[in-house]
Amino acid sequence: MDNRDSLRWPIALDGKQEAKLARFHSLLVEWNERMNLTAIVELREVYVKHFFDSLAVANLPAWTASSDRPLRVIDVGTGAGFPGIPLAIAYPNRDFVLCDALGKRIRFLQTVCDELGLENVKCIHARSEDLARQDGFRASFDVAVSRAVARMNVLMEYMAPFLRVEGLGICYKGPSLAEDEEADAVRAAKVLHARLATPFFHYALPEGMGERSLVVFRQESLVPNRFPRKAGVVQRQPL
Repeated sequence: MDNRDSLRWPIALDGKQEAKLARFHSLLVEWNERMNLTAIVELREVYVKHFFDSLAVANLPAWTASSDRPLRVIDVGTGAGFPGIPLAIAYPNRDFVLCDALGKRIRFLQTVCDELGLENVKCIHARSEDLARQDGFRASFDVAVSRAVARMNVLMEYMAPFLRVEGLGICYKGPSLAEDEEADAVRAAKVLHARLATPFFHYALPEGMGERSLVVFRQESLVPNRFPRKAGVVQRQPL
């Protein structure tokens, strides 16, 4: 029996979507042999720690409240495509932009999108600090997501400039990290004209593979023009 059979996804997936996840795993393993995409390649761990975790947002009320609408979503610092690729597979009615500063990762992700036929995804090689200042990207997204990229005060400065007024920022964190960074997030939210949602959304991965948190913020008004600051400054001098 396939060891994926007993996994219950946060959102119902059909056979074609399951097949796309399987092919994504194959490509991930294949490309990982020649470039560093992820330390997790064993099938069951990828399905739980990458795929299931990416889709956990399906249990978040702020996300599901608009799940039937064709929203525009950006994955900031997507890396190997998490959470963007699994979300694009699960939500074909939403348009996704996957942004990463490393060109070879974007080449991998474009190959994934081509092979999986993901017409609702655009892969962009750029620093988020630069992309967020371009027309068509700044204040242009309904949702921004990011997983395991930086501390909250840094991450929010990367994400918030992409959001429309009332847009939603969703940060994937470990449970202890989320709590440890709450003061940073509150401070950054005030500067960026956002509102942090509390309490944070905590959940457990299947099969005892760990606990995670989703930290959500809502963009109350447009981010001041001085943000994001130049590449490097955001991390050296966090809000």
